[in-house]
Amino acid sequence: MLKKIRTTLLAAAVAGSAGGAAAAPMSLDDYLALNGPAPTRHVAYGAAPSQFAELFQPAGEGPFPVAVIIHGGCWTKHFGGITQMRNMAGGLASQGIAVWNVEYRRFDEEGGGYPGMYHDVGTAMDRLRTLAPEHKLDLSRIVLVGHSAGGHLAQWAGSRAKLPRSSPLYVADPLPVPVVISLGGLADLRNEEALIKTSCNRDMAQLAGVASAERPDIYSDTSPAEMLPAGVRTVLIHGEFDDISPLRVGQDYARRAQAAGDPAEVLVLPGGSHYDEVAAISPSWKIVLEQIRKALGL
Repeated sequence: MLKKIRTTLLAAAVAGSAGGAAAAPMSLDDYLALNGPAPTRHVAYGAAPSQFAELFQPAGEGPFPVAVIIHGGCWTKHFGGITQMRNMAGGLASQGIAVWNVEYRRFDEEGGGYPGMYHDVGTAMDRLRTLAPEHKLDLSRIVLVGHSAGGHLAQWAGSRAKLPRSSPLYVADPLPVPVVISLGGLADLRNEEALIKTSCNRDMAQLAGVASAERPDIYSDTSPAEMLPAGVRTVLIHGEFDDISPLRVGQDYARRAQAAGDPAEVLVLPGGSHYDEVAAISPSWKIVLEQIRKALGL
């Protein structure tokens, strides 16, 4: 029997008195204005301008648990992403959590889309192994956190061990991640094709390539929902007023994951939008941070 999906409606964490007015949901303009501290280190993992990641190393001796964060932006370069995620990175680093803020080639950049975008995310993930000794990173305590389109890529990255050897994206020993936190993610490419078109104006060929005799199903190595069970626990978090990736998306994915045997949980951010999900200045942050800390055993 299928487990019942636990959709938890949590009380918003708002500073001030219980009778104070709730903060308005963040807008796209609010999101685009987000920023944070400069990273400890800029690391290129390829020659293209978008093939890099930012390391935020906390103060202290370590070893540090690690949060890999992957920005959204509808898989396009036009909505920013990595700069805005520095807001979350700063909030996590202040908690003693090292952060790996990943940039990647999007569909409208040379070499982006399929397969380059996926190669970028996978390469950035695996680069952590070479950085861990120098920066005292504890890769046994790691969580993947992705927002929107980055939720798709985070869930994909957490599922890489399920890639078939025939896929151009296959690697023999991907860095394992036990928990993925998807913030308003759009991870089920096949079943959410219409939503992705209306929310982001993306065609599947831009995200998953085109079918061929060698690869007849474009979703087989690009959509995390087709790679279940992945042996990964997924926490799907949606703002109450998220109209880009509404709550129903997380609930549907959780049902598929649970039916396949993977643990999955859905949380709601009361009063939150699609953009509150990634803002350390939002009342929603306490809820998101709690889940990240829980995933890292903190």
